[in-house]
Amino acid sequence: IFSNGPPEFLLLLIFLSLLLATWFSVDCNPGPIDDIAVDRYFIPKSCIREVKSGDFVRYHYNGTFTDGKLFDSSYDRGAAFFGQVGQKWQIAGVDKGILGMCVNEHRKITVPPHLAYGSQGAGDKVPPDTTLVFDLVLLDVFNRADQVQTKVISTPKECKRSVMRTDFVRFHFNGTLLDGSAFDSSYKRSQTQDSVVGEGWLIKGLDEGLLGMCVGEIRHFIIPPFLAFGEKGYGTEIPAHASLVYHILLEDLHNPKDDIIVEVMKASEPCTRKSVAGDYIRYHYNASFLNGITFDSSYQHNHTYNTYIGMGYMIAGIDKGLQGVCTGERRRIILPPHLAYGQQGAGKDIPGSAVLVFDIHVIDFHGVKDTVQVDITRKSEACNETSEVNDFIQYHYNCSLLDGTLLFTSRDYETPQDVVLGGDKIIDGLDEALRNMCVGERRTVIVPPHLGHGEKGAGIVPGSAVLRFELELVSLQKGVPEGYLFIWLEESPGHLFEALDVNQDQQVPLEEFSQFIKQQVSEGKGRLKPAQDPDSVIIDMFKNQDRNTDGLITQDELKLKVDEDAEKTRHEEL
Repeated sequence: IFSNGPPEFLLLLIFLSLLLATWFSVDCNPGPIDDIAVDRYFIPKSCIREVKSGDFVRYHYNGTFTDGKLFDSSYDRGAAFFGQVGQKWQIAGVDKGILGMCVNEHRKITVPPHLAYGSQGAGDKVPPDTTLVFDLVLLDVFNRADQVQTKVISTPKECKRSVMRTDFVRFHFNGTLLDGSAFDSSYKRSQTQDSVVGEGWLIKGLDEGLLGMCVGEIRHFIIPPFLAFGEKGYGTEIPAHASLVYHILLEDLHNPKDDIIVEVMKASEPCTRKSVAGDYIRYHYNASFLNGITFDSSYQHNHTYNTYIGMGYMIAGIDKGLQGVCTGERRRIILPPHLAYGQQGAGKDIPGSAVLVFDIHVIDFHGVKDTVQVDITRKSEACNETSEVNDFIQYHYNCSLLDGTLLFTSRDYETPQDVVLGGDKIIDGLDEALRNMCVGERRTVIVPPHLGHGEKGAGIVPGSAVLRFELELVSLQKGVPEGYLFIWLEESPGHLFEALDVNQDQQVPLEEFSQFIKQQVSEGKGRLKPAQDPDSVIIDMFKNQDRNTDGLITQDELKLKVDEDAEKTRHEEL
């Protein structure tokens, strides 16, 4: 058959025969493999880097023979293998088979004898010329050229300041090894990690990675071992030669040299006076941390905070920040811990070393020596007389707090408010403000609390409140001195009894007395005490002169009030 066929056909038959002979030879006579065999039986979804020559690696492994018999295991020793790739720290086959591996990847590397322990074997564990199988999981990989790897996860909308060396920071973190094993978390402790940056308080990688961070910023760090805990590791959670992964949220930031920061959010115009040390102030506030979380608010208490400025009744930063404010001003005061509650914090709400932010609305303030402030807003064109003590007046008023909250108004009533000045019927500051006014005049008056309703307040008037009055004098009746029921506006008659005794019978009954007094008032020669019934006043005057209460006044009984007062004075002198 071969001889009769064409040469090309013979060549094809020879080739096929040789190929079949080769296949049968392989199947029947398996020999040693020439190179490693790698089975990547688990590959993680995420691979931050692959192993390359020169890298340092840390991995766990089980070493077996091809029949599955275990001859070595890092798990049994309780410590992962650590070494440098390509520097003969491990057998050549593993050195080669680990290249390109990712953290958390699982590989089976089958190593022929010449890439393992060769013809010599390894003691009594590995016989000569033995093929080995290594089942590896990569835990860590780094290189001496590595730096801290930083990934910014989120940043705040506003960043007025970032971390610098010697700053004190408070941050929350989750810490894991490169394979995801957690080693620590500030969240689990419910307490931030507090430290100075750049002074050796932290591992070098954190010292470096925190620089430039803003409060509220979140960063992800991968720190190589030589910038972390190095060859010694830390405790039982961080092994030697471990890369560390930190997920950090910066909560707080300050420098021990910081002073308070004051930002005027809303100025008050006009500002006739600024607060000074010794003033008593009432203000509302919202108090928060730098991350914006509120820990206290006077609005929630439904009451202003009231205290003296600059006298040590408040934390130092607020004591300082409230000086120089204007009534109605809104300002933000940022306090470093050493001017707030320091390293100890306060209660369960304010942690140690916390920077505090106070948003303040100044309601009012006053000094203990403040007087009534009077601003005449409208003068009366014709003014022949002004109000004074003992005068009876009628007036309209609006009473409000300095923030504009209306407390009272006379417009709620049908008639104006009336009062006798100096009669202790109204607060001292208002009584003072209503003096020396002309009918038709308008005033705006500021009354400090010690001339108003004092520390306790009254009704809807808060304690220690400065009051603002808008006043208008409606009418004025001139009064008489205290203790008097009637005064002469001209010289009294030389023979007063004769003037009273109309029928000349040497006695004056009530009728004659009343007729005489009313005549003096109508002719403008005298004035009765205002704001009372004239007949009642005259009856009281008559009773004062009718000393024997017989219903008649004689010449011996009649004495002027002025003469009586002079006589009392002489007796006191004697």
